[in-house]
Amino acid sequence: MAALRDHVLWSNPDLRRSFLGNLTSNLGSAISGLAFPLLVLSLGGSAVQAGLVATVSLVTRLGFRLPAGALVDRWNRRVVMMATDLVRCATLASIPLAALWSTPQYWQLLLVAVVEGLASALFGPANSVLTRDVVSEEQLSQALGADQAMLNTVSLAGPALGGVLFAVDRMLPFAVDAVSYAASALLILRITVRPAAAPGAAEPTEPAERGATAGLRWLAAHRELLVVLFYAAVVNLVAAAVDVVVILELRERGASGTVIGAVIACIGAGGIVGALFAPWLVRRLSIPAMVLAIGVIWTAELAVFTVAFQPVLVGALLAVMMLLSPAAGVAVFQALLGKTPRHLVGRVSAATSLLLNGLAALGPVAAGAAYQAIGGTRTWLVLALLTGAATLGGWLALTATRARAVADSAVLAHAEGDRP
Repeated sequence: MAALRDHVLWSNPDLRRSFLGNLTSNLGSAISGLAFPLLVLSLGGSAVQAGLVATVSLVTRLGFRLPAGALVDRWNRRVVMMATDLVRCATLASIPLAALWSTPQYWQLLLVAVVEGLASALFGPANSVLTRDVVSEEQLSQALGADQAMLNTVSLAGPALGGVLFAVDRMLPFAVDAVSYAASALLILRITVRPAAAPGAAEPTEPAERGATAGLRWLAAHRELLVVLFYAAVVNLVAAAVDVVVILELRERGASGTVIGAVIACIGAGGIVGALFAPWLVRRLSIPAMVLAIGVIWTAELAVFTVAFQPVLVGALLAVMMLLSPAAGVAVFQALLGKTPRHLVGRVSAATSLLLNGLAALGPVAAGAAYQAIGGTRTWLVLALLTGAATLGGWLALTATRARAVADSAVLAHAEGDRP
């Protein structure tokens, strides 16, 4: 009990309010995230159209991510987060409101995806800067660990709730998501931010640290982090495709929305178990070892999907696939937030998100197109081969980068030892 009382979420009221706001809005997003492709299919849309809604949202976020990062480094983060939550609330509410008069149209769903994507592009970097504003360096690891546990809990509960709510009424998931954004805005309203400096006060005069692309330039100077982010980008592409292909194949096999939601929720179950062991794993596994382990597990299990696809088996394998992801996330983001200069946090966060989600934006629509063109078995084979190739390349690049860093350190130490 003493350890629980000492946890950063209990001792830091501002972080607790931010955490609860993120929990609420992310849960709503996970609920509607499952419902979007199901709604498109129920309206007579194709597999490509079902995947395109998610892709449009992701592409919009990516297109606005870098300027959004530069803006939130200067603006009041609390105001940005409240405003974007209210915009997303109104946008999601438009779907059930439209259903009161007629059937929602596909173009409306695409428009909702665009507006929601723009608002989320601002919210993400603002949330990262807010975390640095309200959390001390000593509390950062605990805060990131709690965030990983929260995201995986949402991944567990969200799809399951989304499937149940969609089975009750196909508009219900979107209404719940709208309410979740309103609740998040109210929680953020109560945050009293402890800013590190007045907006714009810490803006440097060096050209390399100015402008919207400063975050990308900072990452380019940190080679090991950059390699990890490129590898994670491919994994995220595969993960985005897996979500869509699982939904499409289970739907084709006659599974209900409730069953599909339960299977997708297994991703969150695996993540929760992984989050419990994340601190232990971070202390014992290097980042190259995590890359290799994640890649081997994912490649093997995606290959299994080519020959067996029963709901119980799929759910179990999806859970196992997620066991190491929380530890990898904590290790990478702790390194990022710990090393990033405070005045660049928003832009580095935006650049990181751009790299992580750039390829992932293609995942849903590419998965839908592949499933429609070559079927589920061959799509799973393509995803397995892609993951295996990325794992081998990422592990070799990280090993070479670390060897180069050790050699450079040895040369530097030798040079300093030769000085008179």
